[in-house]
Amino acid sequence: MKNNLATGRWGEQLAAAYLEQRGIKMIARNVRTPYGEIDLVGRSDEITIFIEVKTRRNEVFGMPEDAVTKRKFTHIFESAQVFLQEHPDLGEDWRIDVLAIQKRTGEAPPHIEWFENVTY
Repeated sequence: MKNNLATGRWGEQLAAAYLEQRGIKMIARNVRTPYGEIDLVGRSDEITIFIEVKTRRNEVFGMPEDAVTKRKFTHIFESAQVFLQEHPDLGEDWRIDVLAIQKRTGEAPPHIEWFENVTY
């Protein structure tokens, strides 16, 4: 479990840097709500973006994005609703994105895939 937490933290830091390089301004991290946690919250062009980060060390348990099940998506959606109610100044435009990160062996850089405006 300790390795999973470390991998998750590493992935979230990498995801935030990756998104910031692409113009997304991070406004919150690891937001806890009654429905679960939102990994990252960003803003771009007046849109609030709720980002779920999934990181894998290998493909034994499948691709990282496959871990965002319908149930997980529902928790993210409900958590986003709570966040927006608590921050009405953010406006009404928002979406949910998933950032899938695969660590690679050796010196190879991780593979990052960004899924924008995910729905279920």
